[in-house]
Amino acid sequence: MKILNVGGTLIWYYLICKREVWLMTHEIVPDQYNENIDLGRFIHEFYYKRDKKEIRFGNVVFDILYEKNNRLIIGETKKSSKFSEASKWQLIYYLKILKDAGIIAEGMLSFPEERKKIEVKLSAEAELELEKILKDIDDIINQPNPPKVSKNNFCKNCGYKEYCFS
Repeated sequence: MKILNVGGTLIWYYLICKREVWLMTHEIVPDQYNENIDLGRFIHEFYYKRDKKEIRFGNVVFDILYEKNNRLIIGETKKSSKFSEASKWQLIYYLKILKDAGIIAEGMLSFPEERKKIEVKLSAEAELELEKILKDIDDIINQPNPPKVSKNNFCKNCGYKEYCFS
């Protein structure tokens, strides 16, 4: 199995749990009644109601799109900055997709519950690292079995918890 169009969420999960990347791409659905999945949906719908939401561009979806001082800004809204590094790479991926289409944009991570925002810009170094991440994702998805369970702080709230630890 080879995935042709990686979405930003897959980039995010890659930096949190490589096993989850494999599970998602093999259409193993997480527990949809997981309270953290519900909370994420609520935060996404409740905050930033005036901004244009869920902008589809090819195989990716941006949470927020707006213009500020003649600059195009795309944004991601997250419930916590706990995994801000993964969120940053998700946004870098979106910026790269736009750049490849000839659109220059900047990124903004928003953590409304914490009243925190982080600017994200695409750099040459980030593009090289992103290339490595995408290759590793491709390698993971093409394995016949998921990577072994590697417990981390995300596991206790994960929708796949029962799948991995039962």
